[in-house]
Amino acid sequence: MRNDTRNDTSNGPADVAYASRVAMLEAGLAPYAAHASQSRGRRYPEPPPAARSEFQRDRDRIVHSTAFRRLEYKTQVFVNHEGDLFRTRLTHSIEVAQIARSIARNLRVNEDLVEAISLAHDLGHTPFGHAGQDALNDCMRGHGGFEHNLQSLAVVDELEEHYGAFNGLNLCFETREGILKHCSRENARRLGDLGERFLHGRQPSIEAQIANIADEVAYNNHDVDDGLRSGLITIEQLAEVELWQTHYEAARGEFPKIEGRRLIHETVRRVINTLIVDLIEQTSRNLARYTPQSLDEVRAAPPLVAHSEGVAVQATALKRFLYANLYRHYRVMRMANKAQRVVKGLFEAFSDDPRLLPPDYQSPETEAQPRLIAHYIAGMTDRYALKEYRRLFVVPEEV
Repeated sequence: MRNDTRNDTSNGPADVAYASRVAMLEAGLAPYAAHASQSRGRRYPEPPPAARSEFQRDRDRIVHSTAFRRLEYKTQVFVNHEGDLFRTRLTHSIEVAQIARSIARNLRVNEDLVEAISLAHDLGHTPFGHAGQDALNDCMRGHGGFEHNLQSLAVVDELEEHYGAFNGLNLCFETREGILKHCSRENARRLGDLGERFLHGRQPSIEAQIANIADEVAYNNHDVDDGLRSGLITIEQLAEVELWQTHYEAARGEFPKIEGRRLIHETVRRVINTLIVDLIEQTSRNLARYTPQSLDEVRAAPPLVAHSEGVAVQATALKRFLYANLYRHYRVMRMANKAQRVVKGLFEAFSDDPRLLPPDYQSPETEAQPRLIAHYIAGMTDRYALKEYRRLFVVPEEV
């Protein structure tokens, strides 16, 4: 690793063995890939891992974190109690990691890093999906706002409590960089080295770019699946979406007798495959055009991971269809309205009387209290937020 955040105590047998293992893992990587052996390091010094690379260690820490387990009960589009088969943030994150690893393998970049970023990208999401985030951002408007990417970073940097030597998970710079997809200039200045690329118009690693687009591929297509399962959108409506209809007709042509869920799954599978293959091919063309020979050259180049123009137009049309017909469906909007009432009600109650909070989230400093409340609410699962709301506002009936 390139900086002084590692405990380089000697060049003894353990260090030699570690270097040998990492060299073997990185032997097939392209020059523009992120190499664990050249990482910019961790915030707190640690000895090198005994049987894995630094990025593998990051992935493992994320999987074993409390925030990752909570994703099982955080919503994607549908609130957790609405059905057992709808996507949650956990299943979504696993699907993103699978798609991203497939792309990374084909582009000869670091699969372990891309998996770590993919698994961590939603750790800071609130209960109730985007409705919860919007409500919490409104509550925090006078206190620095709320953004789930920054909250994901706060989770891995400070909020997880697994290690005696430091707060958070102490992840590598490259993993933390990939988690932070968006950032205002004000927050970028506060973040130091991690925020520099937002100030200077530079790009993150290829691995981070892959995880970002894999996120879109996963949620667009799996929201179609969940939307059809729920009955909120129909096959007839989707006929107006070229990307869907092309593959739907192809699936029916090849398998005339399939119908129902099997036909839907076959179509979704084909759409995802088309998006992944196109992404690999277009990104390969971009890499051939700009010929980056290092991670620093990737950072200085334009965005390199992208769909071709035609497929990007089709993917955007699918996204717009979902926004108009699923995310703005009256039943989804009703649940979103309820969710916002719950989040805002919790925030107001805790702000009015912080003694209602668990002790760890109470602060003697008035200006620090809103952020602690936001951390507490953001960490809730859907069902825990509903339970807290009932505890605070619903008077139990006499038995």
